[in-house]
Amino acid sequence: MVTTLEQFDAVVAKCKEIYLKKTADYGTAWRILRPSSLTDQLYIKAKRIRTIETQLTQQVDDSVETEYQGIVNYSIMALVQLETSGGAQELELGVEQATQLYDYHTGVVRGLLARKNHDYGEAWRDMRQSSFTDMILMKLMRIKQIEDNQGKTLISEGLDANYMDILNYAVFALIKIEEQK
Repeated sequence: MVTTLEQFDAVVAKCKEIYLKKTADYGTAWRILRPSSLTDQLYIKAKRIRTIETQLTQQVDDSVETEYQGIVNYSIMALVQLETSGGAQELELGVEQATQLYDYHTGVVRGLLARKNHDYGEAWRDMRQSSFTDMILMKLMRIKQIEDNQGKTLISEGLDANYMDILNYAVFALIKIEEQK
């Protein structure tokens, strides 16, 4: 039987392939975006998924799967931007550096998934795919509130923890989609 971490690796490999192809096409133009703009881009993707899940129809050909893949990749971009949002940042990253940053952040998120999955006993496997969409939207609402508070929280996790959770929920949804094929 394939483990969750093996499934995570397979999903992330597909997302990384898309990320690298888009990096070849566009460079790292996304580096111009502030974290709040990336939050809004994530919101647009998650909101579209929820609309499709609710209306059970769609008029644009992009699949729900590609939207979740976009959520994975935009989450990585947001984590990268958080590292550099306070200081000078190089807008254009070489493919090697962009790959290293992608691998670093997916490695950190993979470790988080392993720890949480252990403690929660793979509870995500019993969840509905639509719940992942709702959880992503809830996390995005939390992020927006934290951003509106200039990043200050009294007791709650910060922006990075929320982006990591969003990435993991998107991976779970992609695993479920793959298992349904």
